[in-house]
Amino acid sequence: MSHTAALPDTLWFTRCPVPTATGIAADRHWLNEEFAPDGIAVRSLQDAAPDADRATHYTHALPGLFREGGNVPALWARSRGEATRLIGLTWIEERQVVLVAPGAGIRGAHALRGLRLAVPSHAIAIDFWRAMALRGFEGALASAGLELGDAALVDVPAHAHEGQWAAELDALRRGDVDAVYVKGAVAVEAARRAGAEVAVELDELPDRRFRVNNGTPRPITVHQRLLDDHPDLVDRFLAVLLRAADWATRHPVDVDRILGAETGAGADGVAGAYRPGTHLTLHPTLAAERLALLAEQEAALRAHGFLPERVDVDAWADLEPLSRAAGRAGLHSALSPAREPEGPLSA
Repeated sequence: MSHTAALPDTLWFTRCPVPTATGIAADRHWLNEEFAPDGIAVRSLQDAAPDADRATHYTHALPGLFREGGNVPALWARSRGEATRLIGLTWIEERQVVLVAPGAGIRGAHALRGLRLAVPSHAIAIDFWRAMALRGFEGALASAGLELGDAALVDVPAHAHEGQWAAELDALRRGDVDAVYVKGAVAVEAARRAGAEVAVELDELPDRRFRVNNGTPRPITVHQRLLDDHPDLVDRFLAVLLRAADWATRHPVDVDRILGAETGAGADGVAGAYRPGTHLTLHPTLAAERLALLAEQEAALRAHGFLPERVDVDAWADLEPLSRAAGRAGLHSALSPAREPEGPLSA
C-alpha cells in the first residue's frame, strides 16, 4: 500500500439519474470546494467533454472514479475482475410498479400468474434494464408465493425505441404482452402518457426483500487503486457525501428541485416516484441488513446469468472509509460552523 503516490490531477464521479448524495453534493459545488486547495479537479462523468470514457460508468475501469449508481453494473464490474470496493449503500424507495393495459382489470401480484410479462433486451454490455424487469417481476410474484415460471416471459427488443420503458410500453399498447415493470420518475410520466394502470405497487409490499432491485440497495464504489494510494481522498469524498445527505434532511424543497434536474422528470414525475421523506434517506451505510439484501441480489443476478463469477459481498465491502468519513464529517462541522449555519451534522 502506497500512501506517498502523487496526487491525481482529477477525481471523477458518476451517479445514476436518481436521488443520490453525490448529486446533492455536486449541485452544492461542495466536491470542487473540498479538493480545489489540493489542485485536484473534480469532474462529473455525465457532464464531461468527449475526453472521458462514459462506458466506465458501467465498467468502473477508471481508477479515480467514485460511482453511486445501480448495483447491477457495480456487481457486474466486480464479477468481471475489476478491482473495486464497496464503500457505502443507500436504500431509497423509488417507485416500482407493474403496469397493465387500461381496463384489463388485473390487480394484485397473484393475478400475474399465467400472464405474458415484458422482458426487454438491449444491445449493451450489461443489460441492467432486462435485469430490473426480471427482478421486479420476480419480487412481485414472490410476494404472492409464485415464481417466474408461473408466468410467461416475453422478450421485447428495445433497439428501435428511444426513451426509458418505451419498447415495453409499446408492446403493452399493441397487446403483445400483459404486464410491464417500470420504476422511477421518468417511468411515472411515461406510464401516464401510455394510459397504463397499476396492477402491483411493489413499494406497498411489507417485506422489502420483494423490492430488492438495481437501485435497492444502491452501492457507492471506488477503485481499489485509489483506496490504496490515497485513502484520505476517499475519506474526504465520503465525508462530503455525508454532509450533503445531512443538508438534504433540512432542505426538502431544494432536494425536489435537484431531483427534477437529476432525473430529467417534471415535478409530477418526481412527486409520483419518490414518497415524502425521501430527503431523509440519502445517508449511506454498510449496515448488515443492507449487505445481506445486496447479497440476495448478487445471487439472483448470477442465477439469471448476468454475472460471470460470484461476488462475495462481505469481502467486497470495506467498512473503514465510511467510518473514518463519519468522524471527519463531524469534525468538519465542529471546525467550520459558518459553512453550515442551519445546524450541526448528524452523520
